[in-house]
Amino acid sequence: MEEYIASKRKRIPYSMMNFSVIRRDDCYYVDKTRFIPIIKDADKFFLLQTSPPFRQKSDGKIYLFINEYDHFTNAILADPESLHRYTNETHGEGYLRAFFNKVKAGTYSSIERCFITGVSPVTMDDLTSGFNIGTNYSLSPKFNEMIGFTEEEVRQMLTYYSTTSHFNHTVDELLDIMQPWYDNYCFAQGRYGETTMYNSNMVLYFIKNYLDNDGKAPQNMIESNIRVDYEKLRMLIRKDKEFAHDASIIQTLVSQGYITGDLKESFPAVNITTPDNFVSLLYYFGMLTISGTYEGKTKLTIPNQVVREQLYAYLLSTYDEADLNFSSYEKNELSSSLAYRGDWQTYFGYIADCLKRYASQRDKQKGEFFVHGFTLAMTAQNRFYRPISEQDTQAGYVDIFLCPLLEIYSDMKHSYIVELKYAKYKDSESRVEELRQEAITQANRYADTETVRNAIGNTILHKIVVVYKGMDMPVCEEV
Repeated sequence: MEEYIASKRKRIPYSMMNFSVIRRDDCYYVDKTRFIPIIKDADKFFLLQTSPPFRQKSDGKIYLFINEYDHFTNAILADPESLHRYTNETHGEGYLRAFFNKVKAGTYSSIERCFITGVSPVTMDDLTSGFNIGTNYSLSPKFNEMIGFTEEEVRQMLTYYSTTSHFNHTVDELLDIMQPWYDNYCFAQGRYGETTMYNSNMVLYFIKNYLDNDGKAPQNMIESNIRVDYEKLRMLIRKDKEFAHDASIIQTLVSQGYITGDLKESFPAVNITTPDNFVSLLYYFGMLTISGTYEGKTKLTIPNQVVREQLYAYLLSTYDEADLNFSSYEKNELSSSLAYRGDWQTYFGYIADCLKRYASQRDKQKGEFFVHGFTLAMTAQNRFYRPISEQDTQAGYVDIFLCPLLEIYSDMKHSYIVELKYAKYKDSESRVEELRQEAITQANRYADTETVRNAIGNTILHKIVVVYKGMDMPVCEEV
């Protein structure tokens, strides 16, 4: 057997935060220094709800970088009772207020620029009195490409490693694999439709694993350390369920595919969990991205499969206080049987059983939104597929296309189109049959599209029609 010996190549700087170490160890890096002059020419106080990876010092003046200024919000989100501790630290003689007041005073002498970064848009007024000299650039179009990688930057990185390492895929094929998982971030309304950004950490994770695995995509496309803090997101979703009534923001997002709202640049920490700020928090936490405008408001969608998988998993856990979790058998055996043995009856029967057991009275009142959202969230936990919901094609819409992850599981046997229809409890049996016939027509039409034909490879495509009547499932059949 011929032994492959890797040529000299730059290391992947995955999880590395020190730029001098990146240079010293000859790591690959994407040059973002073009933004430094823009920042230098910005206002004296520069606030950004992200974390820029650079520092600069010149002319004996101090360029002060304060990262994670909003770190205290983690405790508030996980435990609202922590708010009083935050108040003590930021008011009166609290140390945070004293620190930022010193920083403000320093701008009249030794501090040339102060760059402050964080995640949540907590107003700086909470931290220092009269801090009205700073400018928030978080939603500025000119900094849209500063955080993350553009597709061209990812392409350049892959091209470099393709010349120094063993690749089993072309650069375009790898981009096709990575794009639905890591791409599609937009950080400014004015840049929508121009350039989308890849999650840089996930790109580095993928490439490192691809190189270490002799040219094979990682089986787990989501690196465990990037997952949003469970308790933080859990708190947000629980709050959403409490005050959104029958029009839950999360449920609307899952079922409709988008939500609209106004992104707020800042608000007091005391209001961090109020309903009006919920959409903005989801955006700043990376759970939503800008997708244009709709009826005069910002349109926001889930950016990619990494976020979608997390969001749906956390959503499922909130349906019942006892938490809804797959057992080892349910998660592994049912999913494997679906992918390799074509046992769709057991799989969708299990989803219907869970839906009926865990649906609250309020969920039942939401009807179709809840049924579609719950089904989509459940299928999103299947590691063999990438569920595509309400995919817009020349043939119209499909409820759920279980797109097989053939780049990871090349021996998979089965793929699925699921047309899901909903009838009310009081609807007649003739209405159920009418919906069944509609679903059959839509499934047949969508199965014949180029999108599906290109995605399923050599797998057997099953067209599954499901009709719910209330929380019951009288129809589940292959057509």
